[in-house]
Amino acid sequence: MSHPFSALSPDTVMSAAESVDIWPAGEPFALNSYENRVLMFRDDDARHWVIKFYRPERWSDAAIQEEHDFLKELSEAGVSVVAPWRNSAGQSLHHYAAFRFALFPQCAGQAPELDNPEHLFALGEVLGQLHNVSLRKVFQHRPRLELESGIEEARQRVVGSQWLDKFQRRAYDAVIQKLQHRLAPKALDPASLIRCHGDCHLGNVLGRDEHFSLVDFDDCAMAPAIQDIWMLLPTDEPDSWRAQLSEISEGYEESLAFPHEQMSLIEPLRAYRLIRHSAWLVSRWDDPAFPRAFPWMADSGYWDQHIRQLEQQCLQLERPVWLA
Repeated sequence: MSHPFSALSPDTVMSAAESVDIWPAGEPFALNSYENRVLMFRDDDARHWVIKFYRPERWSDAAIQEEHDFLKELSEAGVSVVAPWRNSAGQSLHHYAAFRFALFPQCAGQAPELDNPEHLFALGEVLGQLHNVSLRKVFQHRPRLELESGIEEARQRVVGSQWLDKFQRRAYDAVIQKLQHRLAPKALDPASLIRCHGDCHLGNVLGRDEHFSLVDFDDCAMAPAIQDIWMLLPTDEPDSWRAQLSEISEGYEESLAFPHEQMSLIEPLRAYRLIRHSAWLVSRWDDPAFPRAFPWMADSGYWDQHIRQLEQQCLQLERPVWLA
């Protein structure tokens, strides 16, 4: 069977935009996106747009609308985010043919430089502003980050697939069990969860000079505040982390107290993401975009490497937590 996105031709994309009275001046240009389909185009008035087609059956309409309403709330509070365009009736989620889509004004810029103290301060500042608004409400339709159930669901997807041989399956199951045992005491306190971006890595932060905007809230969820911070610090060197976090926390504390008490969650959250990422690849392999983008996953060596990476993460969880 063909994948639902196979019907998303350039003509369909342009017709979808035209259905809400936005008139493309030329064919859309596809941007790097795998979970959804995201394209850029210029309209007849020389405005640049990003049009996002949501993966069918992933989110309910209510969950997508909650993402859009969160972005509107943030934008109205002065937080630098890219909120979806709304028509004269105030609608931001639109339908065309079998697809749901939204339009966003293009956000130009580059990712912040982690060796630039001014960039780090500005990054912390926008995250503090984001979380200050996040505290006002809770999500009703978006997911809640839960370590135990999220890891178990991912394990079942991987073990139930045909990707691992019997030796890899045994090794994978063993290392997941070790991680589950180490993470059991790290269960997240529901009271500590706030509305978060959820996937706040450097690719989702764009700007120039000392001004940055947060983009792509597709994974927004109830999560600990540190979830929106740890992915911005890719190095495993504590000295580098201390220097970077010092600048980020200063900017963050312009709006809100920095969540130092959540530092012990960084390595559990890293383990969670590692496990969930491989399960995500497995579950999306029927989408033609995934074999093209991640061809190395079809090599059994990928799973050997992934299992070793999880073993290393087990060791990382045993190390004492340092505080910024």
